[in-house]
Amino acid sequence: MAKPRSYKLLCPIARGLDRVGDRWTLLILRDLHAGPARFTDLQRGLTGIAANLLTERLAKLVEDGLARKIQGPHATTLYELTDLGRRTRTLIFELAMFGALFSPEDEIVDPGNLRTVAVTLGSAAKKVAVGDLNVVASFVVDGEEMEVKAQGGPASVSYWPATDPDVVLRTSYKALIALSEGEIAEQAFAQDHCQLEVHVPGKENDLFRLFSLILAVFKTS
Repeated sequence: MAKPRSYKLLCPIARGLDRVGDRWTLLILRDLHAGPARFTDLQRGLTGIAANLLTERLAKLVEDGLARKIQGPHATTLYELTDLGRRTRTLIFELAMFGALFSPEDEIVDPGNLRTVAVTLGSAAKKVAVGDLNVVASFVVDGEEMEVKAQGGPASVSYWPATDPDVVLRTSYKALIALSEGEIAEQAFAQDHCQLEVHVPGKENDLFRLFSLILAVFKTS
């Protein structure tokens, strides 16, 4: 692995950037916040990254104690965040909120997977006071399944299929981005950009209330 560049400054911001400031590093951390991943999962999600560069960035994250290798099913190698790595969640969420202030470039490349959705929505969900909400939903974005849950404790959005969901909501990534950035209203999203499959009547109301609370976090961040 090439010797990483360093600012060589006492400033804690510089020291933090020495660990996470290289190109692709924060996006790798972003995707690992969605849960353990194989090398190929990360490569597929990070459209455009070269295999050797991903290898180098992962090795640096492991060396710095932000990620580690674990053994997954069928002796596959997975990467997961350490406790120190998980402390970057707020940093990544705030960066997402900052990035939403800018218009996208003319040529947009879609991500290879949507782990980013689970991370961004999940970070906002943790800030929500769920009150009496009680719902488990399958949230399907462009065919990729996620679990949305609010059961008295902190709400969560996780990058895995929901087991026995109360509601299944299907939508698209583009519609979700437009909703989160205020380009379409919640009512228009619900009416024109969603497909609902209700297994437990009434739970769809809890799900949309939860999404309203999550959107309020985006608007105030």
